[in-house]
Amino acid sequence: MPALILASSSPRRRELLALGGWAFTLQPVDVVEIPQTDESPADFVRRMSHVKAQSAAVGLGPGAFVIGADTIVVLEGRIIGKPADGRAALKILGQLRGRRHAVLTGLTVIDTTTQQRYIELVRSLVPMRAYDDAEMKAYVESGDPLDKAGAYAIQHPEFQPVDRERFADCFANVMGLPLCHLLRRLRRLGVEPVNDLPGMCQTFLAYDCPVSEMILKEAVPDA
Repeated sequence: MPALILASSSPRRRELLALGGWAFTLQPVDVVEIPQTDESPADFVRRMSHVKAQSAAVGLGPGAFVIGADTIVVLEGRIIGKPADGRAALKILGQLRGRRHAVLTGLTVIDTTTQQRYIELVRSLVPMRAYDDAEMKAYVESGDPLDKAGAYAIQHPEFQPVDRERFADCFANVMGLPLCHLLRRLRRLGVEPVNDLPGMCQTFLAYDCPVSEMILKEAVPDA
């Protein structure tokens, strides 16, 4: 089994990747996450996933696959970052309330044997609930939004900011690691999961995914 390296310190990405039953190593990287002039959100998130994976791959010998991911929230073409404080979190949540936005993840896999780099963009459309001010304030006071793009966690058990009845995309993508897209790529590279990864993902997230089979059947992008 080739070594899997996850270029992230995110506990959410670690939990998601572990569902496949793979043994993997965490290799957090410190990169500057600032869009370049005239860089689109899609190009930015693809570039950042590649930069993360490439940084983690430095010095590695053959026989490993390095996974880099970067996730952003986009509203009306603008990147919504992590809030600096509670006031900023309230403002962001107010902007997202009752509206639909996009979550984009750039996903990169580097094969250290061939030095091939595979970069993909994954998009999920996220409809938010019309949560009230009291719910929003209580969530912000919990401290949970302060380290999250868009100031929310889709999986938060109390706040539950997303309108699940209208959500019909990859749930894991919104958490930061689109597992079926990753599985599709790794299978193309000859790496199978130990567990039923799509099934484990849906059980873990309590989500009956309507797009999993479609994603796995789609052709794998060459780059």
